[in-house]
Amino acid sequence: MTGFRDRFVCPDGHYLLSHSIGCLPRSAGERLHRHYLEPWAHDGADTWRHWFEAIEQFRHYLGRVLHAEAPQFSPQSNVSSALTKIIHGLPPRPGRETIVLSERDFPTIGFVAAQARRVGYRLRFISRDENVRDAAVWRAAIGDDTRIVCATHVLSNTGERLPVREIAAIARERDAVSIIDVAQSAGSVPIDLAAWRADFVIGSCVKWLCGGSGAGFLWGSPQALSDCEPIDVGWFSHADPFEMDIRAFRYAGDARRFWGGTPSIAPFVTANAGLETLLGIGIDAVITANSRRVDLLLDNIPPACVRSPTDPAQRGGSVVVATADDEALAAALRAARIHYDQRADGIRLSPHIYNDDDDVLAAAACINGVR
Repeated sequence: MTGFRDRFVCPDGHYLLSHSIGCLPRSAGERLHRHYLEPWAHDGADTWRHWFEAIEQFRHYLGRVLHAEAPQFSPQSNVSSALTKIIHGLPPRPGRETIVLSERDFPTIGFVAAQARRVGYRLRFISRDENVRDAAVWRAAIGDDTRIVCATHVLSNTGERLPVREIAAIARERDAVSIIDVAQSAGSVPIDLAAWRADFVIGSCVKWLCGGSGAGFLWGSPQALSDCEPIDVGWFSHADPFEMDIRAFRYAGDARRFWGGTPSIAPFVTANAGLETLLGIGIDAVITANSRRVDLLLDNIPPACVRSPTDPAQRGGSVVVATADDEALAAALRAARIHYDQRADGIRLSPHIYNDDDDVLAAAACINGVR
């Protein structure tokens, strides 16, 4: 599958950095003007109606991408904010004050969880040396004292995909709340929230969904939403934001109860451009094309330098490589105008729908030149 680069604005060279920032859809500027700036300039008080329509479009698009109902999504500024709202909105359960998470999660997850110690939570980390792709490791960590289980669908540093459906099932068996982070997986691997049966899912559009920063989201199952009463609320968390009775707050009946005060609009209008573009191509077709190019890269580099999973069922959309001289590899990639980044586990490369085979083979040539 080729021919989709013209729907995006990509930096010069070979852009293989979608695990960090997805490329800008060409429609983003026009959409931002038409659905955000133009109503603001011309419609006065009616501006909010147009802006609300954009937010509802965002929720609808997320539902199509992640296989869930739109009312179960709440816009959030980022993953950290979404996780904070969930943790501090759960009703207390005496004797269940443990949060289970992994040392290999993205650091922001640990930063947020650590603050929950202020209200009596304890943290239980699964060691970075343990195989978090093994559901049995999670089963051993989730005990009768567990209130919350945080699991990352695809690990950012290694590209490993975790068995989150099984992890959510274990949490359910142990009467714990499951929270799944899909920031690194949404748009890069198949996701079916209805099948997962998790309690909450948090994520962002800045990476594979090509939506830019500031367009995060929170999803909750109907039961989890009704059980949770977030403390970080505002008038947009109200069942009727325009009721205007300062003494009468009622939580919105759906995920909007997590929304908060006067919301940002522009990031979600921009994110709609990315979501609409990917849905226009077909999210399944996007994921299939990306996986094929991951295979192409893997087929053209030495297996010994690969640090991420090669099994399509156990990987995300990135290939992590490490050679005998990663500094030389980094220099070669820069010289070839290949966009990449580097973590402790190696150099990360991620093809997306706007890439072609030449982008992937250019990276392979650099790797083979320094192995």
